[in-house]
Amino acid sequence: MALLWLTVFLTPASCMLRPDQDGHQSQLQVLSADPKSPIENFRMQTRNKTLSWDVTGNVSNIECSKNSNSPTQAQNNHSCKFYVLPKCELSNYTVTVTMANGELFSTWMQYPVQEGRLAAAAQGLKCGVHDVNFLTCTWEVGTEAPGDVQYHAYLEAVKTEKQWECPCYRANELGTHIQCQFKDLSAFANVQYRFVVNGTSTESRIPCSEFIAYLSHIEALSAPNMTVSCNKSHSVMEWKMSSRFYNMFQYELEIQKGTDRPYMLREDSKTSFVLRNPGDYTVRIRARVRFYQSSPWSASQSVVCHQEEDADLHFWLTPFVIALVTLLFVGCTLFLCKRYSVLQKLFPPIPHMKDPLGNNTHSERMLSWESDRAGQEECPMAKVQVLGEK
Repeated sequence: MALLWLTVFLTPASCMLRPDQDGHQSQLQVLSADPKSPIENFRMQTRNKTLSWDVTGNVSNIECSKNSNSPTQAQNNHSCKFYVLPKCELSNYTVTVTMANGELFSTWMQYPVQEGRLAAAAQGLKCGVHDVNFLTCTWEVGTEAPGDVQYHAYLEAVKTEKQWECPCYRANELGTHIQCQFKDLSAFANVQYRFVVNGTSTESRIPCSEFIAYLSHIEALSAPNMTVSCNKSHSVMEWKMSSRFYNMFQYELEIQKGTDRPYMLREDSKTSFVLRNPGDYTVRIRARVRFYQSSPWSASQSVVCHQEEDADLHFWLTPFVIALVTLLFVGCTLFLCKRYSVLQKLFPPIPHMKDPLGNNTHSERMLSWESDRAGQEECPMAKVQVLGEK
């Protein structure tokens, strides 16, 4: 294999520009010690992200690699598919052919084609998700950028190629954009994105720069928000964690009592912890996702837990007082009701005669007197004779 690569580097390279099936041109450089290379019509099909070729001869095996990374097996010895193709960064795509007789041939191309001043492109491009809902990308002005250079950025979903223009820029003292920020990531799923910075100038063509990543992989987690309540017997620590792309965390608590050495506690998925007989202590917390991504430590909190000397007494005294007040209220109510009943028996109400003239209630046994009636009614009279006893 070493002899093969030595032969490759000592052999002149043939370079050409070939349009692929999408109409884009790919720079093709074929290196081979044998003019009868089995690889022909070597091309990059950008639309379906496929490197393809025609092969002749009795081939045993074909492998593909990008930038000398681990090779992958070719599909049907005629193509290799890549899930991500760069738009700005120059990459080497290599195809290694093993013939049936053991001979090796290597063919490679550089893609994409780069034009203009390479050192004028945005440099040091980096992006990060922070404060749950913000995506910020920063870069520096290229060392060979013209004085009138201006940079424009957009975000693109790698799979669907849907694009979002940068909504908010920050510029340097010359007015050149050096930062872009998206302030609301609620519409973005946890998929692979490409952040692209293009440059424009009236003097020369400016190549683009790109940054490719899953948003969850570049999220800077914020420290959990912790609250603490305590008394002499126990202390309750509760916390809340916020993240745009994660909901399962492992928490690490660092607790130090007095002048003792601090010790670590780990809690999986829980959001609270009870410390018995706490005394005075300091605590801080951080969250971890996987083994390589964690939040910073929260600010240390100093907790004093002896302010309630009679915590147990207070615990039992409160319901006792409530019960006592309830009993007093019921007792007073019963006493007043019973006292009113006794008074009614000892001093019954005095009956009063009913004044039919003063009462407006009409009775069937009463006759109304008509003052304006003429004369007096003549009523039959009977003589009553009283006989004495003999």
